[in-house]
Amino acid sequence: MTSNVDICNSALNMIGSSIITSLTEDSKAARVCNQRYTFVRDAIFRAHPWNCLIRRKKLARDATAPAYKYAYRFPLPVNPYCLRVLTVSDDGNEERLDIDYKVEGNRYLLTDEGTIYVQFISREEDPQQYDFLLIEAIASRLASDIAYSLVGSSSLATTLYGLYELKLREARFADAQEGLPYSIIADTFTQARL
Repeated sequence: MTSNVDICNSALNMIGSSIITSLTEDSKAARVCNQRYTFVRDAIFRAHPWNCLIRRKKLARDATAPAYKYAYRFPLPVNPYCLRVLTVSDDGNEERLDIDYKVEGNRYLLTDEGTIYVQFISREEDPQQYDFLLIEAIASRLASDIAYSLVGSSSLATTLYGLYELKLREARFADAQEGLPYSIIADTFTQARL
């Protein structure tokens, strides 16, 4: 059973640091992991439409309308938390992707449509829901991010960032083969070849 601590320990192992038993223990490694883990994880989540993080929801219209341009405002989901909007439709049909909308303030979707359905990337906090290759990418990126703080080596941080890029390409390619639109698969394949 994978936990946040397990992912942090994978990162710590990559940099040759002592492992931790908790993100709140009194050690430098735990404090650095506790500070950086959520930021690194959410950045990776937002950067790609990971199948294991995609959710769908019909949004409830807000009572307050935007000041101008759009007729309606819809709060974005908070449970689960919406990190990135992928598709918007007015009837739940993903084929209609031509709706004019704008995400503002990172918490509202503005549009002229009276009914809105969204497909979005969620902030899933349970690592057991993550794809194994995504876990490897998170651990590698975290290792790169914390390497200098813990062992004082910028060259190790750079090397680990290269490892992260390889793990990310592998994870994105595998993820794209499991049902994403062709345009995303093509983009991922092109990036994997670079």
